[in-house]
Amino acid sequence: MRPTHLLLAVLVAAVWGVNFTVIEIGLGHFPPLLFSALRFLVAALPAVFLVGRPKVAWKWIVGVGLALGVAKFGLLFVGMDAGMPGGLSSLVLQIQAVFTALFAFAVLGERPSRIRLVGMAVALAGIGVAAVDEGTSGPLGGFALVVAAAACWGVSNILTRRAAPPDALNFMIWVSTVPVLPLLALSLLLEGPSRDLDALRGLDWQGAGTVLFVAWGATVFGFGAWGWLLRRHPASTVAPFSLLVPVFGMSSAALFLGEAVSPLRWCAAALLVGGVALASVTWRRPAAPDPDPDPAKDVPAPEAAVGRT
Repeated sequence: MRPTHLLLAVLVAAVWGVNFTVIEIGLGHFPPLLFSALRFLVAALPAVFLVGRPKVAWKWIVGVGLALGVAKFGLLFVGMDAGMPGGLSSLVLQIQAVFTALFAFAVLGERPSRIRLVGMAVALAGIGVAAVDEGTSGPLGGFALVVAAAACWGVSNILTRRAAPPDALNFMIWVSTVPVLPLLALSLLLEGPSRDLDALRGLDWQGAGTVLFVAWGATVFGFGAWGWLLRRHPASTVAPFSLLVPVFGMSSAALFLGEAVSPLRWCAAALLVGGVALASVTWRRPAAPDPDPDPAKDVPAPEAAVGRT
């Protein structure tokens, strides 16, 4: 990978990590479901008129839009609004890799390897440690909602895998059109029109900036650049950079929001990131020895590939 491409991958991870801090700031300006709806509205418009027609069937766009946009981000924003810290949220969401592997086994018949099972167990242990840490310092309800958001992310990963979109940016822009109306309807129903109107009337530069960052930075730029990298490099080269997201998430939350990172949380981070790394690795066995070896032949070396979930 060229140095400029490597820097781009790190930049995307940084944007996605800092995004959790921006979300936490934005929740001080908007009700969570309205904030999520605005995020997708701004991400979709006017970009949907610039990316061309959808390149996959509408059933996949609607399915991913509901699972990722409405369920995953709706639960994440509500969980963070209920008191789940941004840095910890960026970490706990990594458990989506475990949910993705479980759903892939149940739906697609993909049997996890032994090392992947070990990685899943280690990541689940990290979730347990994080739950203990959160139980002593914050509401467990918000923690449970973020775990549920990770499960919904796993569902959307399976749907995205089945859709196999040839253009990640085009796909994400069209997916962003789906959650807007359902999230607005849920916001009016659950958060109330008066609360929504008060938030929109009181819109200031900071509130508008958070919407623009999560829409254009994390969504349009993040997914567009990630898809661009995946078209130029193997997934095994690009995917490991996503493990930097909780590093940037926890660091930015500590720096800008004063979110404390306890020793127990560092332990949870080590277990989760290490477990997700193991759960995302596919080990290839060396080829069987040739009974009549030819010295001119190249002998392939074993390699490890980290797959994007």
